[in-house]
Amino acid sequence: MTNHLYHGLLAHSNPADIFAKISAVENVPSRIISYDDVDRLSAAYANALIERGLKTGDRVAVQAPKSIEALMLYLATVRAGGVFLPLNTAYTPNEIEYFLSDAEPSLFICAPENYDDYAPITKKFGIKLETLSATCSGTLFDAASNAADEFKDIPRTADDLAAILYTSGTTGRSKGAMLSHENLLSNAVALVDLWQFSDKDVLLHALPIFHTHGLFVATNVTLLSGASMVFLPAFNNDAMIENFPDCTTMMGVPTFYTRLLNDERFTKGLVSHMRLFVSGSAPLLAETHIAFEERTGHRVLERYGMTETNMITSNPYLEERCAGTVGFPLAGIEIRISDADTGKILEAEAVGIIEVKGPNVFSGYWKMPEKTAEEFRDDGFFITGDMGKIDDRGYLHIVGRAKDLIISGGYNIYPKEVELLLDEQEGVLESAVIGVPHPDFGEGVVGVIVPSTKDFDPAGTLAKIKPLIARFKQPKILHVVDELPRNTMGKVQKNVLRELLQDTFTN
Repeated sequence: MTNHLYHGLLAHSNPADIFAKISAVENVPSRIISYDDVDRLSAAYANALIERGLKTGDRVAVQAPKSIEALMLYLATVRAGGVFLPLNTAYTPNEIEYFLSDAEPSLFICAPENYDDYAPITKKFGIKLETLSATCSGTLFDAASNAADEFKDIPRTADDLAAILYTSGTTGRSKGAMLSHENLLSNAVALVDLWQFSDKDVLLHALPIFHTHGLFVATNVTLLSGASMVFLPAFNNDAMIENFPDCTTMMGVPTFYTRLLNDERFTKGLVSHMRLFVSGSAPLLAETHIAFEERTGHRVLERYGMTETNMITSNPYLEERCAGTVGFPLAGIEIRISDADTGKILEAEAVGIIEVKGPNVFSGYWKMPEKTAEEFRDDGFFITGDMGKIDDRGYLHIVGRAKDLIISGGYNIYPKEVELLLDEQEGVLESAVIGVPHPDFGEGVVGVIVPSTKDFDPAGTLAKIKPLIARFKQPKILHVVDELPRNTMGKVQKNVLRELLQDTFTN
């Protein structure tokens, strides 16, 4: 059997058509990549991976800047029979060490400037270390440049692993969600059909490519439909404004939309030709939804997904897009609401835990069979841990997160990881980390501290943890209290803290 995911994605492409227009980065001019280029470049990288000893089923861990080369590395990995493991570019060496020890990749690719930081770590675990930059350089770029640009894909089946994406839990230990070729391809097929993507579309891509939204949703949908995209290094208002006239669709996180609305150049005339704006990875505030429609005449289409499941639901493309909801299940996917304590299936309008079943749902957590078993019902439904309800029209509403997940700027932050780090700091007796409304990021991270000394220094504590944890996880403020509110069982009542501090960033 041929490579399941790769050939599925390229089934509708024309080699002569444009795949991506690459925005200029430092020392590299703008350039155009065709579908034929995609096939040749990914083949060269696949050959380079094989030359470096990659075997079928090996993990390839990547923490590299966003670039077309990094995207080709993703495709090359699945073509070569490997398992792609993208890692957030904001992660520190301290955080990366855990992922490498757990996933046991055969290769780790980082930015050239980070080589010295990672060389001791990869040596410790016996992992080959290569580099790749956003400016067409690095050891892996050099190897691919000298490799053949034809490659016979390693056979893969629908159930074989294509990727592992790490997602944290409330225990603070990150879990590797194992995603198969069928998980990824089936989701792209459903989205192309629902959102009516075609080879006439041009997607404005400003998302990072180390998580589901930018890598699997945006890129796979583009590839599968034979569409094109403008591939920006990162979100930037100037670049977005400049490129809107050439695009038909955009995918973003709520922060993108709030920042565009704050720019007077973002007008109805600028985007009158656009056909679709998609938002996800975090809740879009109703007021943002309304303000966007008033400014542009477009209603943002919200969808809902998770690392473990890819996309689960979406507001409709043609029918009413209901603000405050995430729509209906995608084709082939079932959702239901259950009682958190009993598991009983609930009726419409009742709030409970969202459960999902379908070809999009991952096979389990890497090397964690017991945790995997805990998260699935006997009939195969995955327990998401998100709280929601299905209204009498069938729209899904997300009303909370049972596991205290914070989503800030589209990034997932699990409080326990930050709390463990804060508790280690001098002068901290105990801590609680919460997310509260933030006008730009959706939610802002707040650390609530019970100090052990009278001269506790919040600013100094934030400075100490800065090099130890990714920037997006760092509390924006530390709030000092005499004691944390607790229930009769001694559990910290974070709902009380959220209510107390809900106006921290909005006043």
